[in-house]
Amino acid sequence: MFPTHVIATRPFSDQTPGTSGLRKRTSVFQQPHYLENFVQALLDEAALPAGSTLVVGGDGRFFNREATHTIVRMAAANGITHVVVGRGGLLSTPAASHLIRRGAAGGIILSASHNPGGPEGDFGVKYNAANGGPAPESFTNAVAARAAALASYRITDLPPYTLDLIGRQQVGHLTLDVVDPVSAYADLMASLFDFDAIRALFANGFRLRMDSMHAITGPYAVEILERRLGAASGTVINAVPLPDFGGGHPDPNLTYAQELVEEMFGPDALDFGAASDGDGDRNMILGRRFFVTPSDSLAVLAANATLVPGYRNGLVGVARSMPTSAAVDAVASTLGIPCFETPTGWKFFGNLLDAGRITLCGEESFGTGSNHVREKDGLWAVLFWLNVIAVRRQSVEEIVRAHWGRFGRNYYTRYDYDAVPTEVANGVMAHLRAQLDALPQRALGGRTVRAADDFVYTDPIDGSTSTRQGIRILFEDGARIVYRLSGTGTEGATIRLYIERRETAPERLDMETADALRDLVATALSVAEIVERTGRTAPTVMT
Repeated sequence: MFPTHVIATRPFSDQTPGTSGLRKRTSVFQQPHYLENFVQALLDEAALPAGSTLVVGGDGRFFNREATHTIVRMAAANGITHVVVGRGGLLSTPAASHLIRRGAAGGIILSASHNPGGPEGDFGVKYNAANGGPAPESFTNAVAARAAALASYRITDLPPYTLDLIGRQQVGHLTLDVVDPVSAYADLMASLFDFDAIRALFANGFRLRMDSMHAITGPYAVEILERRLGAASGTVINAVPLPDFGGGHPDPNLTYAQELVEEMFGPDALDFGAASDGDGDRNMILGRRFFVTPSDSLAVLAANATLVPGYRNGLVGVARSMPTSAAVDAVASTLGIPCFETPTGWKFFGNLLDAGRITLCGEESFGTGSNHVREKDGLWAVLFWLNVIAVRRQSVEEIVRAHWGRFGRNYYTRYDYDAVPTEVANGVMAHLRAQLDALPQRALGGRTVRAADDFVYTDPIDGSTSTRQGIRILFEDGARIVYRLSGTGTEGATIRLYIERRETAPERLDMETADALRDLVATALSVAEIVERTGRTAPTVMT
């Protein structure tokens, strides 16, 4: 037994986790005692039983390795006797969820998801429970309270060990298993999808480009797409995870995955394009000169689920986050299965998944998943699409257009205004809330408002209630405008604006999205006074 040190620390009142754990600038986490304070609060609240297993890993961003070593030492000091770590401290978020679900009591995931990395970038820590999913709000609230009162933390000295060799090491009283971060996840994917059919697709000349954005999915995509499925060498670009993501912004959208977008919309466009984010839980899907919105992607996968071995028996239900378009609702209605509308945050899906109420779920911020793990899963979505293409023998565009013809089309866009001063962003939301009672039955931009509210969700599984989850303006013709503040940034606040209208007339299914939504966009900006209050004449990102 090596000595355990009880280190005095001051409380940190700014350690309130958001929907995706605690995210701050890397330099904040590097402050003396800052990381340790939060990890101690996590371990105190988790209260893992003696003999339990803790999984630790992250997306490889700057400070990942140092933080991993700190957590291993603190786990040992807090009585944990078995830690499973991805080699080099690396694990994608969905792969970590899978490892936790194989018998661990919980896991600590090091990531700030799609936020930039590097010394000047962002870092994050979150706790996933034994089901493999993000801890519930009751837990994160307790962690914040604990972190704000903590006076000391426990850490121990350990004999030398390595994170770079796969295998079991006995480190004092701690059993440390360093595992291949890819193999178990790749085997899980092989159990869900028809790898033979996808392999034949590539053998017949199907061309794919996967942009891993110098983030964690690189090794996973190379192993599965190139080695196991036979895609050409070089199919995966930006495949080596880098601490600063190569200086890029690892967010898979039309703005930040520019290299991929240029290739897929260029003169020699490939058949299929995809990208994933910093920790591997998001995805963007592209066909040849064709972008698939995340909302449409979820709906298409739900409509075609029985073509995939892992879902051949059909779906018990689906769920989407409230800001996500209602495209999947039409599929659920046709299939005769329930569709749940939840707040943003994967933990809300987790309760429904654990209760067996849903099989697929997704959100508009490029996140899609199923009951195979308790996180969204970027590479899983790519493989799902490839399996559907292999069976249907149609292009991405053909599949989506056929889907619109059957279920209708939800024209949809999202405007992100990043790094808005917090007081300004809060002022926009207060201005909107002040109008809620007066909006119903009022005409806005030629449409009559049916209802307006600040979304409240009562969890059908545990009965908990989440308030102020986003302001909705619902029109009589089915159109929607939604406003929400995002908790995923580390500077100021992000105002997200979502605009949607549904169309079923065949002759109006091929409009440009900008044309279809122009009047609603103008209405949304006017009602919220976005330009006047923020000074922004255009969004930071538009999808």
